[in-house]
Amino acid sequence: MEFNELKEFLDLKADYYQSQEFIKADPIQIPHRFSKKEDIEIAGFLAATIAWGNRNSIIKSANKIMGLMEEAPHDFVLSHQPKDLNRFNVFVHRTFNADDLKYFVQALQNIYIVHGGIESLLGELASTMPLQISLHHFKKTFFELPHQARTQKHLADPLKGSAAKRINMYLRWMVRSNTSGVDFGLWKSIHPRQLSCPLDVHTGYVARKLGILKRNQNDAKAVSELNQTLQLMDYEDPVKYDFALFGLGAFEKF
Repeated sequence: MEFNELKEFLDLKADYYQSQEFIKADPIQIPHRFSKKEDIEIAGFLAATIAWGNRNSIIKSANKIMGLMEEAPHDFVLSHQPKDLNRFNVFVHRTFNADDLKYFVQALQNIYIVHGGIESLLGELASTMPLQISLHHFKKTFFELPHQARTQKHLADPLKGSAAKRINMYLRWMVRSNTSGVDFGLWKSIHPRQLSCPLDVHTGYVARKLGILKRNQNDAKAVSELNQTLQLMDYEDPVKYDFALFGLGAFEKF
C-alpha cells in the first residue's frame, strides 16, 4: 500500500478497536474498576507490570492483587505496615512472586509519600528529557529502597535496550484521551505525542508485515524506528495505532 492508503487503513482499524468492547478482554479493565485518580494509577501500574502471558491469567492475577489490597490500592499503599505485606505470600504470577509484589507496594508508598506520586515524578522527568530516557531515571528512583536484585527485572529500562512494552502500555492508559472510553487521559503533564508504541509480538509482527518496521528484534531501537513512522501518520497521537496493530495481530491473525 501507498503511505496514504496505509494511514487510512490503520486509522480505520484504530477507530474500530479503540472501543469499550476492547476493555472486556484486556488488562486495562483492572484500573477501569476505580474512579479515584490514585487508585486508577496504582491498579494500572500493577496490572501493567504483570501483563505478559495469557491475558485471562493476567486479569485473574491482577484481580487477586486488588483483592489482597482490599479493593483500595491507594489507601493500602499509603497506610500499610510491614506486617500487612505478609498477605502477599500467597501471590505468584509467572516469575513475579510475593517478594516482588511486596517491594513494588513499598516502592509505590515511597513514590507517593516522598516524590508526590507516579505522575508527579514521571511528568517532572519528561519535562526535561525524552520520555524513554525518563523511564530510566524513574526506574532508578523506584528502586532506591533496599530490594532483591531479581526484582529489578520487572521494570524495564529503555536505555538498556528494552522495548519496555508494559510501561509504555501503562503510559498510554494514563496519558491518552478518554474520548473513546478506553484510555483514561488522567495525566496532563505528559502529552500523547511523547508516547511510544507498546511493542510486543503482535504489534511487531503486523508492523513488519506492513513494512513500517524493518528491525527484526523487538527492542528499544525498534520502538524508536516504529515511532518515527507512526508520528508521520499522526504526530499528536501516534500511539493510537497500537490499537490497530495489536488488533490486527491478536484478533484478526493478520
